[in-house]
Amino acid sequence: MPAYYLEALTVTLGIVLLMAETFCSCKSKAWVGISAAVGLVVILGLTCLAIGPDAKPDAAWAKWPLWNFYNFDGLAKFYKIFALVTTILVLLLAVDYRKILSRFTETPDSEAGTGEFYCLPIFACAGMMWLASAKDLAGAFVALELVTVTFYILVAYMRRNVGSLEAGVKYLILGALSTGFLVYGIAWVYGSTGTMSLAEMPERLTHITHSTPLLFGIALVMVGLGFKIGAVPMQVWIPDVYQGAPTPVTAFLSVGSKAAGFILTIRFLEPFLASELTRGPVLTLLLILACATLLFGNLAAIPQTNFKRLLAYSSIAHAGFLLLALAAWKPETAVSEGSVKVVSFYLATYLLMTLGVFFVLAQVRIQRDGEMISDFNGLGKTNPQLALALTVLLAALAGVPLTAGFIGKFLVFSLAVEAKLWFGVGIAFVAAAAGFYYYFKVIRAMWWSDAADAEAIVLPCISKLCIAVLTIATLVLGFWPQPIWALLK
Repeated sequence: MPAYYLEALTVTLGIVLLMAETFCSCKSKAWVGISAAVGLVVILGLTCLAIGPDAKPDAAWAKWPLWNFYNFDGLAKFYKIFALVTTILVLLLAVDYRKILSRFTETPDSEAGTGEFYCLPIFACAGMMWLASAKDLAGAFVALELVTVTFYILVAYMRRNVGSLEAGVKYLILGALSTGFLVYGIAWVYGSTGTMSLAEMPERLTHITHSTPLLFGIALVMVGLGFKIGAVPMQVWIPDVYQGAPTPVTAFLSVGSKAAGFILTIRFLEPFLASELTRGPVLTLLLILACATLLFGNLAAIPQTNFKRLLAYSSIAHAGFLLLALAAWKPETAVSEGSVKVVSFYLATYLLMTLGVFFVLAQVRIQRDGEMISDFNGLGKTNPQLALALTVLLAALAGVPLTAGFIGKFLVFSLAVEAKLWFGVGIAFVAAAAGFYYYFKVIRAMWWSDAADAEAIVLPCISKLCIAVLTIATLVLGFWPQPIWALLK
């Protein structure tokens, strides 16, 4: 099956469900979310059958001009799988979260205004999949805007909630600003190299004698991409938007949007990191961004009392670790993994840990009507299994050994040490130590504080299954990470 069928099927699924929901009079809209998740599972299975033009060069479709803009290599396949898995889990999270969605869209007893909420993530997923295959800056920009515009709607979806509307406005304004930086930067890069094709970029760089205009364009593009990945100085929107957006959307932003930003960053920077002309300045820029992001994210998370806001600063902190891996740029060799593989591995483990935490947070929000750290007080007594799962997931985010999070951080530190980025290693060490403190604040609240509400949190079947699978996967991959490496290869 030609690889471009994957995105076509994804968009078709979204349109079909959107039309079906419009003409269906069912009171409950859970079937839309479940149907969307099932449909994406089928597309996930078809990903294993997808092939590019290299696998079947004699086919008529292999000669189409499409392949000048669309790339299907191992990295693209990995990030397509990543986007599909993330969207499936977010949809399942949204199904269990529909009580809150109903409360702030129509009325607490009506789900009439929530049907579209399950269709929009499908279109965002298609945009992420197109981003993974981007070979051209114009195509990458269009795919990125499909993702961003979808999130504009999702963030402000709870229209009867002031926090959600405020988050939507802030995300829209700063998103438009970042888009301006991105487009302006792409124009400078195009003006300097004469092409928007990332495949042609290395050859064009050999003919450039003055690098200043090109470096200016690269810096502008990195400002725009910094908004997508949550890096300083474009991180200011994250705490307010994460706190105000519906919890499934926050989870999607934290994992899916970040991964989309990083795959585009990798695709964009690879030609410039391979050229002697631009490698030094680009690596210096990445190191500065990584250190600033690590310090801001981790230190700002320490005084937080709202758990959702804490996770927002945590997301910024993890972006810092990922940028440090890119700053310690290392091409892949036969005996060791390069920076791209390390970033991809880190994002895969981050998916498991973060979405697991958001499943727990969503149920606390529904059943205790709060997202403060104090709302987790006594959870170890009222629901020990749930508290244990959250303890494991938070410990993994902090980087405790024998968890998947530890391996991800260890690989980043290894790259930085090998590249002799001692300043970056020092900053990362301070950041990791701060992470232990603020993650364990939540663990302390669960096990050592008394609950204001002694009623146990009862998990729905979907959330119970997802939390169990994500927690077990986080532990298993902590000492057996081969499944992720197999996907990457």
